[in-house]
Order: sequence, then C-alpha cells, then structure tokens
Amino acid sequence: MTGAAAHPSSGAASETADVGRWSAAQWSRALARFRSPSNRRAALELAITLVPFIAAWVLARVALAQSVYWAALPLIIIASGLLVRLFLIQHDCGHGAFFAHRRANDGLGRLLGVLTLTPYAHWRRSHASHHATHGNLDRRGVGDVDTLTVAEYVARSRWGRWRYRLYRHPLVLFGIGPAYLFLLSHRIPAGFMRLGWQPWLSTMGTNLAIVAAAALLVLASGVGALLMQVAIVLLAAVAGVWLFYVQHQFERSHWTTSAGWTARDAALMGSSHYVLPAVIRWFTANIGVHHVHHLSSRIPFYRLPDVLATYPALTKTNRLTLRESFACAKLALWDEHRGHLVRFADVRLDPGEN
Repeated sequence: MTGAAAHPSSGAASETADVGRWSAAQWSRALARFRSPSNRRAALELAITLVPFIAAWVLARVALAQSVYWAALPLIIIASGLLVRLFLIQHDCGHGAFFAHRRANDGLGRLLGVLTLTPYAHWRRSHASHHATHGNLDRRGVGDVDTLTVAEYVARSRWGRWRYRLYRHPLVLFGIGPAYLFLLSHRIPAGFMRLGWQPWLSTMGTNLAIVAAAALLVLASGVGALLMQVAIVLLAAVAGVWLFYVQHQFERSHWTTSAGWTARDAALMGSSHYVLPAVIRWFTANIGVHHVHHLSSRIPFYRLPDVLATYPALTKTNRLTLRESFACAKLALWDEHRGHLVRFADVRLDPGEN
C-alpha cells in the first residue's frame, strides 16, 4: 500500500489510497455506504439457508431411520454447515446488521438462538465486549479465547502452567471446548451473573424454549432425532470455535495494553482475513473478512465482499489461507518482546520448572 492517503469521500481515488494510514474517523466515513441492510436480500439469505437446512435435516433423519448411513453422514455434515451459517445470521442480527429494523433483527436472533443453543440477548452483550476489548491485554476474559503473555505463563506455578497447556491443547480447545461452550456454558449467563435480571432472562428463556423444542422433537420423531440434532450442533460448534479462534489467534496478531489500544488497530492488525474456498466462504457467511467486520460491525455479511472489491488493499491485510491456518493451532502465548504469538516450544523455562 503506497501513495498519499485519499479522503474516503473522494470516489474512485479512495480505491487505490493508502488505506493503512486512514484514521478511525476516515474509515467510518468510507464504510458508511456499506452499512445499510437490505430486507429483501436478508430474507433471501435466510431462505436459502433455512430451507436447505430443514431439507438436509429431514433427509438425514429418514436415512438414519432406514439405516442408510452412507447417505445420512454427508447430510448431517451439510446440515451442520448450514447451522453455522444460521449462527452467523444470528451474529449479524446481534450487530443490527441483517435486517434494516431492530425488532426484526432481535426477533429472528432470539428464534435462531433456540436452534443454535445460544441465548441471543446475553450473547449479544458478551460479543459487544469482545469487539470493545479484543487485543487489549488489560481487558481479557469476556468473549475471547484465554491468552496469557509469556511473562504471565512463566510466572505461574508448574500446576498453573499445566492447566493452561491443557486448556490450549487442540483436543480440548476444538473438541471438548465447543461441546462445553454450547451445551453447558450457554445455559447460564457466564461472566454476567451479577449484572441483574436481564442476562438471566435471556439464558433461562432460551433454555426453556430449547427444552420445549427438544420435547416436541422427541414426540414427533423419537429420541434418535434429538441425538441427531445434538450431533449436528456439535459439528457446527467445532467449526464455529475454529473460525472464532483463527480470526484473532494468528502469529502476527496484535495485543497491547489499554494505553496503546485502539479499535482501528485491533481490527486492521489484530483480526485476520481468512481466505477460504468459495463453498466454505458461503457456508461461513463471509466471516473470514473479519478485519473489515471489526472495522465496522454494522456491515451486513452479504456486503463484506463489496468492501474488498472497493478497497483491494484490504485483501492483503492479515491474509491467512486455509492451509496456513492449521499452524495457528500451535500458537498459545503472546510474546510482548517479539510482538507476536508463539508456541509453548518457543518459551524456555529453567530446567527445574519444566
């Protein structure tokens, strides 16, 4: 990215501007035209996600009932992918970025929360904290993946280091973790239990709706249908947690203290551009364009590609391919001296402390 920075309102000139120099205010002006949701487009995106999900679910259930397992498995995987997309539609609702009206966003978000096992209002509040604090070393702990600095890790006892290593192990982080998060953690307002009745209303209301839906499902199609839905949710949860992880846990990410933290830097330096194959990009609702999402969370997912087309320099920012992303699973600690995430193997401890 070279050349003088153009003003965001300068039309075509802005497409080749040195966007890396733009301030938060300049970005806000530049991206304002992309923030308007389209009710017609939103309805279409919902229809082409929900209808195939129902179809895949019903066909998978029929295949299982007939013991045609070779057909059931791919249908369950497809349903899981569509559930990920439904969760990301719920995510856009939480940002007020799917429909043009808040009531429509909130209504759909609450309904989808029953399907995704995610209490909408409580999750929306937690996710807002994530956007306001991610990459801030002084404000970790809500809506993010627990991340220690090298100094904090070294200062822990052997037991403390072992617990953190266990937490960051891929089998825990992407295996046990998603199940715990969606089946158990979302059943209480984790992190907000002392903040009054609203978090409890969201979680308990969702829990009651989930129990009612599960009971109806068992009555209509048997326990096997419920078990199949749990499998679909768990597969979708694993994919969702992985997506969330690589959006911020990549080597050249950005962490700093409150004194130096800005939302602009957290977006452009601390959020990845996860470049995925077209089919996966569709199932994940363009969430891989995460640096732009953090620059302006009110942009609907179906308009994020328009931003990249308008500002090509953003396609190169924090670019991370699917193949490259698998190495991110080994990253575990923020090295404040080197300014990037490192592996446990990169940290040297005294022989007696291993």
